[in-house]
Amino acid sequence: MCGIVGYAGKNEVVDFLLSGLYSLEYRGYDSAGIALVCDQGALEVVKRAGSVSHLDEAIKTLGLNACTGIGHTRWATHGEPSELNAHPHVNSDNTLALVHNGIIENHYVLREELEAKGYVFKTETDTEVIAFLLDQEYKKLGSTDMPQALINTCKQLKGAYAIAVCHVDYPHEIFAARNGSPLVCAQSNQGAYLASDMIALAKYVDELIVLDNGQFAHLKSDGSVRVFDSQINSLEHQTMQVDANNVPAASGEYPDFMLKEIYEQPEIARRIVDGHFKDGHIRLDGLNISDADIKDTDRIFIVACGSSYHASLIAKSYIESVARIPVEVAVASEFNYQDVLVSEHTLCIVVTQSGETADTLSAARKIKGLGAKVFAITNVIGSTAAREADGVLYTNAGPEVSVAATKTYFAQVLAMYLLALFLADKKEKLEPQDIVNAVSSLRKLPQAIEDILKDISSYEKCAEVCEGARSALFIGRGVNYPTASEGALKLKEISYLHAESYPAGEMKHGPIALLEPGFPVIVVIPQDQTRNKTLSNIEEIMARGAQVCALATEGDEQVKESANYTMFVPAIDTDLTPLVSIVPLQIFARKVAFDRGQNVDRPRNLAKSVTVE
Repeated sequence: MCGIVGYAGKNEVVDFLLSGLYSLEYRGYDSAGIALVCDQGALEVVKRAGSVSHLDEAIKTLGLNACTGIGHTRWATHGEPSELNAHPHVNSDNTLALVHNGIIENHYVLREELEAKGYVFKTETDTEVIAFLLDQEYKKLGSTDMPQALINTCKQLKGAYAIAVCHVDYPHEIFAARNGSPLVCAQSNQGAYLASDMIALAKYVDELIVLDNGQFAHLKSDGSVRVFDSQINSLEHQTMQVDANNVPAASGEYPDFMLKEIYEQPEIARRIVDGHFKDGHIRLDGLNISDADIKDTDRIFIVACGSSYHASLIAKSYIESVARIPVEVAVASEFNYQDVLVSEHTLCIVVTQSGETADTLSAARKIKGLGAKVFAITNVIGSTAAREADGVLYTNAGPEVSVAATKTYFAQVLAMYLLALFLADKKEKLEPQDIVNAVSSLRKLPQAIEDILKDISSYEKCAEVCEGARSALFIGRGVNYPTASEGALKLKEISYLHAESYPAGEMKHGPIALLEPGFPVIVVIPQDQTRNKTLSNIEEIMARGAQVCALATEGDEQVKESANYTMFVPAIDTDLTPLVSIVPLQIFARKVAFDRGQNVDRPRNLAKSVTVE
């Protein structure tokens, strides 16, 4: 879960590398570094622990000049975050530098073999193993054939990797390899580029070359990129257009990206609804599925991780209630280790914001291997999930910089509600007027979110419930339970206050033992069929001296009088309550994090795109 950039061309490389690393910092911010093949043929490596800004400050004092280089921003998997463990890693004679995203599963065995041959390791990383292994293979070939040396090295690696290499023997070239972790390249008249994410290249090129698993690339300063296989056969490469809508803007008037992205949710709602409702029907053309296949569908699997998993739990409620199809939702990392019963009538959906989530991609490949069709719901055009799936539904939320999902979660829930309506329409479980009525309700959603965002002070006030707390509990019933789970996840992600969620009806089966005077409990209790039962939970919580913050529908005075704090949301169609309820919980979590002095955009130990298992 790291960011990689590289360039070989006519221009000075340092500014590009730093710009690319800043744009990729959401993928890893434990440490950062660059390697340059300087004009005089020497390899210069600069690394710093911490953010890219620390690296930037160090480089400015050195006056380095080069037109070929690679860069990396790290999220630690092997070895603590430190300058020593930062990438790039070099060989013993400082002629080769290498950056890597992924995990090498057999690095312990390879390390022992290399140590037995005299290699001395300085770091705790699995990546240094690749650098030494490549050095060995290159020297075996008489130091004349880097492409073959890279191929020979990769044949010995088990695990996921995206690798970029520069060497003083090739002062105007970069070599790359991909297996499991994303990597894109680009050609231009100014030089050749590579990166682990399109965002880093969006300012420089209009078209990208997408490397597939098992492919290699050779970049030259004349701007050319050659893609080849393990037999060094040149390959026709995939290309994709850079999506200008997926390039993050500055946070602007907002103090942080998280708040900016929370405020973008009304416009996202308009964009998604307007883009998929035409001529009285929900249109999801990208799914590439026939009406006959939908009518034959008797079961749905949804596989996801993190916030996407919570969104999928809400989708289960939507699909089962309106399309009348049984749905099973699985955590991707667990799904990959269980027996899966699918048939030709099973519809499998993988949900991943980035389209690069390693566990989710593994699940998709497992399902396809069983002969079932797989459909992806993702935010990133051209991502691995989108390319490998049989069909795709893009959430069109735009780039999300803050690590904690806000607008992308909102977009997933909304997109899957449209999917539920789409399936119900095709299976003739709803009348045409029902679809029109549902969309009419959806068109009121942006205004409802805007009403919430007009004045967020009441939601921020509720953060007082967590003052001095060491833990918090979130509860809800029915479809409100996944919302409570997402609220708890947001709180623990960015504030580091322990939080967990439970179905409200399970309180007496264990969680009630946690309650003591002052203990914070956040209760999701909008006006729906579960409201009265959940109100009883509030009364039993209050009776034990705990503090209740209730998220309720506007005008519910009984809930207000029963709780210590109340977050009101506008009344809206019951199906859409998860979409309005989550917004105050996002604001609430952000305020608790600020009160605790945390960086809401870059929470510790987390990366935006989880590209390793």
